[in-house]
Amino acid sequence: MKHLSILVPDEQTNMSTIACIVGANQVFSEANNYLARKDEKAIFKIELVGATKSDFLNNNLISIKHQVAISEIDRTDLILIPASLIRSYDTASKNNKLLIDWVAKHYKQGAEIASMCAGSFMLASSGILDGKTCSTHWALSENFRELFPNVNLQTDQLITDENGIYTNGGAYSFLHLLMYLVEKFYDRQIAIHCAKYFQIDLDRNLQAEFSIFNGHKKHNDEAILMAQKILEENYKDKISFEKLSFDLNIGRRNFDRRFIKATGFTPLDYLQRVKTEAAKKMFETTRKTVNEIMYEVGYNDAKAFRDVFSRVTGRSPLEYKSKYNKESRWS
Repeated sequence: MKHLSILVPDEQTNMSTIACIVGANQVFSEANNYLARKDEKAIFKIELVGATKSDFLNNNLISIKHQVAISEIDRTDLILIPASLIRSYDTASKNNKLLIDWVAKHYKQGAEIASMCAGSFMLASSGILDGKTCSTHWALSENFRELFPNVNLQTDQLITDENGIYTNGGAYSFLHLLMYLVEKFYDRQIAIHCAKYFQIDLDRNLQAEFSIFNGHKKHNDEAILMAQKILEENYKDKISFEKLSFDLNIGRRNFDRRFIKATGFTPLDYLQRVKTEAAKKMFETTRKTVNEIMYEVGYNDAKAFRDVFSRVTGRSPLEYKSKYNKESRWS
């Protein structure tokens, strides 16, 4: 039987931490129960794991006591890291540093690791994410990139899977990661059962439609900050990046390089995301048609607008409007 370790952090937690722990325990327990009802052996022995023997997770509303301490586990196969308030190794409590080091140790010994939502910060603090792709809550992306520049953060992705490391986007999307892991470690039929039992959509791959693009401005490049301001204030107009870089007294190639370094996006991709965010707000709050909104955000080509919008959000303009604008459903 494989061993599943669901981490119980020491302090630095919130209700999301508890939701991740309880949710993971329930989903994997139900997957085991499904097998038991068919007189088959469970895949995982599931244990809540803490840094020491006696600690409780306590956020003044709910307390959780883990079952075993890391010192009692010689080998584990899958470690689940819940969301937490840990933002870096330097700011982690003493016991959470022990957990971070324990995760890195067991990954090197062959364990697979999955982080839920902001648990990616704890995972990245271990160093094992360097050079790899991960996701986290879109609202935490700037902070994450600032702390962990060697990690390839992809917040458009709901789930990432690379070299035995799994991560997911924000908040309660951890449930989609759990379905993904159940299918991977059990099978598709059991994943479908768990999805029906807990009423969770299967096969959701993007968190892009939930993201709110507000620019990436936690950097110190004043010229690029000015470029961002110009793009955000003039996105409806036809913008020449050649002229913009010239006006800022930066060579064109150097402008692109500095823009990508500061924001994580090319100038064109940044502008497209600004336009898309403006379009999303209009789809959500007005009864304007797709073509009307397309023109208002500076597009003249319906296919180009549709392609960019779909790439950024994961939905077509019409699908997005139908889902998020209540009035449009009845019009």
